[in-house]
Amino acid sequence: MIQRRTLTEEHALELDRQDSLARFRNEFYIKNGHYYMDGNSLGLLSKRAEKSLLTSLSDWKKHGIDGWMEGQEPWFYYSEKLGEMTGPLVGAEKEEVIVTGSITTNLHQLLATFYKPSGKRTKILADELTFPSDIYAIQSQLELKGYSPEEHLIQVESRDGYTLREEDIIENMHDNIALILLPSVLYRSGQLLDIKRLTAEAHKRDIIIGFDLAHSIGALPHQLHEDGVDFAVWCNYKYLNSGPGGVGGLFVHNTHAGKKPGLSGWFSSRKDKQFDMDHTLTHDDSAGAFQIGTPHILSSAPLLGSLELFEEAGIKNLRKKSLSLTRFMIDLFQQELSEHGFTICNPLEDDRRGGHISLKHEEAARICKALKVNKVTPDFRSPNVIRLAPVALYSSYLDVWNTIQILKTIMETEEYKQFENTRNVVA
Repeated sequence: MIQRRTLTEEHALELDRQDSLARFRNEFYIKNGHYYMDGNSLGLLSKRAEKSLLTSLSDWKKHGIDGWMEGQEPWFYYSEKLGEMTGPLVGAEKEEVIVTGSITTNLHQLLATFYKPSGKRTKILADELTFPSDIYAIQSQLELKGYSPEEHLIQVESRDGYTLREEDIIENMHDNIALILLPSVLYRSGQLLDIKRLTAEAHKRDIIIGFDLAHSIGALPHQLHEDGVDFAVWCNYKYLNSGPGGVGGLFVHNTHAGKKPGLSGWFSSRKDKQFDMDHTLTHDDSAGAFQIGTPHILSSAPLLGSLELFEEAGIKNLRKKSLSLTRFMIDLFQQELSEHGFTICNPLEDDRRGGHISLKHEEAARICKALKVNKVTPDFRSPNVIRLAPVALYSSYLDVWNTIQILKTIMETEEYKQFENTRNVVA
């Protein structure tokens, strides 16, 4: 942990010299003189991801349809291979993970599979701070089963508008709850929830519980199997750097092995039975059963190269550096910007923080626009949050130093006032 002292540019340079993961920065395409702090929304392209995408293009070019079985990376087993490579990042057994679909289609699949209202257990428990698409999916699934979202969706309230208390979530685990869906890390504040505790409390009450790992996978390690989580979903284009719109992933605990998917499809089938063309589905016994359609090979391929980098770096090492980067950013922020009207929304404790820093400011939208003009890529979340994510694989401590100095200059000169305080179409 950084000591309470006056931090300087030399401190940043010294931390970079000591960084055992610094070599991975050269694996990525980074614009010179630009400070990319938005890897929690879309990770940068790596040379490995580019190479693995070109491999699949080459397989298509050389083999045509035979690429499904005869390519350098056969497509028929691609999702399973990627799932096995992802397993160590989430603490899963080989058969518990599959790379498929998108985060929201996977969520629909697992809600359709695990939400089985019966008797007085008809309600779904979520929270008021979760990402909107999760709520949309829950509302849709309730309506499909004939339930009113206004009555059957329970959302735990936040006491401060940015974080949640596990105690408040647990207090809402009533005997009318059939299923719980929560984020692992809150997208707005970067708060990391206690997954192990919440899972144990849900299971004490015989409630199925799942997590959305969109803002944690690739930034910190999970132990989904050991913690007993029933299911989880995630995207791969943030910290896992699979590219815009990249394929998603899901986890189903092997205590549910053999469970029939709520939404069956072509690739739900057991591999050896798929081409029997039978109208009675023999679904797989692994997480592969929760696939629906044909794998999107060209959006899956970059993930293969990216996951190779994670295997080499190690998720525990990446988490250690991520915490150090965000701690350095917080300390710098408190040193340089404490007089400019910002509020840090994150929990400050390392074990309660994900991979990004969230800053609240009434002029957040125009400050983000000024940062972009000054070659810093931040992230804005309506109505008043700036998110900054130094990513362990490719961000340096010097990047963090320069980002904070640029932000300080923008505030001191009031450069942000030349912009409108409204979000762009894509924020």
